[in-house]
Amino acid sequence: MPPIVKALTRFITMCMLCSVLPAAAQDQSRELPLDKIKLPPGFSIEVWAEAPNARGLTMGKNGTVFAGSMAEGKVYAITETGGARQVKTIANGLNLPVGVAFHDGSLYVSAVSRILRFDDIEQKLDQPGKPHVVTTRFPSEKHHGGRYIRFGPDDLLYVAVGAPCNACERDPDEFSLISRIKPDGTDYEAFAHGVRNSLGFDWHPETKELWFTDNGRDWMGDNIPPDELNRAPRKGMHFGYPYCHGDDILDPKYGAKRDCRKLVPPVAKFGAHVAALGMRFYRGKMFPSEYRNSIFVAEHGSWNRRNKTGYRLNLVRVKNNKVVKQEVFAEGWLEKENNWGRPVDVLVMPDGALLVSDDYAGVIYRISYKKP
Repeated sequence: MPPIVKALTRFITMCMLCSVLPAAAQDQSRELPLDKIKLPPGFSIEVWAEAPNARGLTMGKNGTVFAGSMAEGKVYAITETGGARQVKTIANGLNLPVGVAFHDGSLYVSAVSRILRFDDIEQKLDQPGKPHVVTTRFPSEKHHGGRYIRFGPDDLLYVAVGAPCNACERDPDEFSLISRIKPDGTDYEAFAHGVRNSLGFDWHPETKELWFTDNGRDWMGDNIPPDELNRAPRKGMHFGYPYCHGDDILDPKYGAKRDCRKLVPPVAKFGAHVAALGMRFYRGKMFPSEYRNSIFVAEHGSWNRRNKTGYRLNLVRVKNNKVVKQEVFAEGWLEKENNWGRPVDVLVMPDGALLVSDDYAGVIYRISYKKP
């Protein structure tokens, strides 16, 4: 084949690859415009690690940060030695391993119908081996099948199971809920019902009550229903879906079946379609004291709203176990109608800094504070 033909063939092949890769994956070496991120005085942001399609975050006992993903079914482990970071892929080809949780030396990973466990993982990062299958009892539907997981203060593994649809009625003990199991996969029970799709939850540092985000349904308009922040102080509460949205917005198909007044309203409402995902109470000491026990919420951003919204970090201030204020903490990933990043999950580090995963830019950020 003549050289000119070979060159042309390579060029066409590269163009074809660029056309199918996500925009953020086409040039991993590009510099992200972090100077466009607006933060309160004293705060700064940097790229902490590159991790394509990073989603859920958790930390091991020895300081390893683990990140789930949806790209090629990968799970990452990020270690730091002497200020130098190394990103290792410890699993590949899993089925939507969005959620990660650490417990007693083992990494738990969600994979739609399965929960997997990598034992003694921090000692085996170079050769983690095949994971142990903890359970296969979760639904296999992939619609809202990326399951967020975390261990609670009761040492039980909480697993969110979203609705397999936009709006539908399915078995209330299988879908649209937050469940919990023992670390060995036994004793499944539904903890919170009427939850359309939660991809973030945490426990209040003082009351130990479960708080969680929930994504509102689509196709009711640009401005309704809101995404939600909910509080579940006990087992068995119903948070509305698919009958009621927000405080009292009736679902056009299912709203007549339940009385909204008998269902649990959110403790805070976010903008419609902002896609409120990961959340954490701030327990660190680096940030000013007024941030203590407030909630950082990652708003992934809308996908079908006429004018985009979200693409930022929201701060929910909590006092006496009640929401007293909301404010934007970090924004700039969205410029007019173009976004270059999408925050997914947040994690408070031992030094008090805040890690933020971004599945669109393919990185994990570190937000730190230094008194101006």
